[in-house]
Amino acid sequence: MRILLIGSGGREHALAKLLLRSNREPRLYVASDYINPGLLREAEFSRGKLYTVSTVDVQKVVKVAEEVSPDLVVVGPEEPQFAGVVDTLRDKGYAVFGASSRCSIVERSKVFARTLMWKHEIPGRLYFKAFKSLEEAAEFLRFAGDIVIKPARQAGGKGVRVIRDTRAYLSTDKFRVKTQAMSRIYEELSKYKDTEYRILVEQRVEGVEYTAQVVTDGSYILPLPLVQDHPHAFEGDLGPETGGMGSISGPGITLPFITYDEYKTTIDIVQRVLERLQEEVGDRYVGAFAGQMMLTALWGPTVIEFYSRFGDPEIANLLPRIDNDFLEIIERAVSGHLAGAKLAVKEELVSVVKAIAPAGYPSNKEEASGHPVAVDEERIRELGCELLYASVVVGSDGYFYTKGSRAFEVVCYADSYVKAYRLSEQAVSHIKSLNSWPLFYRPDIGSPRLIEERAKVAERVRSVYTHRAGRGLSQRVIIWIPGKGVVDNPLLSYMG
Repeated sequence: MRILLIGSGGREHALAKLLLRSNREPRLYVASDYINPGLLREAEFSRGKLYTVSTVDVQKVVKVAEEVSPDLVVVGPEEPQFAGVVDTLRDKGYAVFGASSRCSIVERSKVFARTLMWKHEIPGRLYFKAFKSLEEAAEFLRFAGDIVIKPARQAGGKGVRVIRDTRAYLSTDKFRVKTQAMSRIYEELSKYKDTEYRILVEQRVEGVEYTAQVVTDGSYILPLPLVQDHPHAFEGDLGPETGGMGSISGPGITLPFITYDEYKTTIDIVQRVLERLQEEVGDRYVGAFAGQMMLTALWGPTVIEFYSRFGDPEIANLLPRIDNDFLEIIERAVSGHLAGAKLAVKEELVSVVKAIAPAGYPSNKEEASGHPVAVDEERIRELGCELLYASVVVGSDGYFYTKGSRAFEVVCYADSYVKAYRLSEQAVSHIKSLNSWPLFYRPDIGSPRLIEERAKVAERVRSVYTHRAGRGLSQRVIIWIPGKGVVDNPLLSYMG
């Protein structure tokens, strides 16, 4: 069986490993923006090939597909979806696992996603307002209190700024911070021509984040075990937001701080969004879909944003935990027969994933690029862990060089977080800088101390949202706008 995998990073390396475990002896071909050493190895090992092309250039990707003639195409990242790669390949008769450009708008446009939830009264929604210009946003921010400022378009998980503003005497300073963050986001989004709105301002909430991923054929969804991503760059959830510095999963299908009822509520939200999304855009959703969630005092399970693909590094957590043929699940989704698929999970295992990145990431990709690094993959394997290659290439001298983003991910697992955490710390120690340029990672990811802290926060939040729900107060918030007074209509921005 010939598989064409589109994508370049750690997520695609994890997908390659999952797909190649099939007893169908698949042959892997890869369309990648650069020569990822891990993807190159997987392709050559399976007697396939890696092609270097721009994965958002529709015609170049089609040319690769025509040469490979694959039985199945798997699209990993979001940008090829936005660019119409999936649509064109399907129009040419290829079987494709990945959201179409119409369906992937749920990730590309955060305004669309928020509006969809309000229009159909789906639980877990937040108040928001979207802006096309800096002037409009600045006037609103002058009176806004606790808020989150985001790019209105997906921008690689970066640019989000959370601002707690509850002290009147700091209002001038807070306004300055808000406008600076807003200006940076506006400038960053100026390179994208596929979005009308630039800035999204949301109600700020607190709680415990987690990710719910599913595979769908448009009619049926197959939920995967919950994962908790850690988007902040530094220990203690400090620093800028990144594409994800690591994640944990297990035991079972939930997490140590998420109850089974909260899991069921989360999956119900995801399913309702998928159903309404397909109605709105008039297209069938075939591929991976994920809700980036937070357990809050407002709703309990609350939506932060959506992904029209597997999360990175979230999908890496499933490498040691999925116990059946993942390729068969993907095939069933593409053929519309997912209802008969079963997901076998190693219930007793937990997994810890840690990303290693060069200093400068995520704020300055150029500064973080071009640094030689070494990895002792054999020692990592001896620990029972797996290494994923992400934003790294092989130079003409045979050394690995960083490309400016997360360079490697280590995937470790055990029957307890104490053991998995210890293994992850040992695995990370086998990745070194060769020119003294600092590499960094988050030592707290997977630690029993951090998991215990998460559990305490979740319990506090749980006591509040269950109390509010019992009195019919879920999502009851007072919104006041200068010159208008208290606003009853919770939908502050709507795209018709």
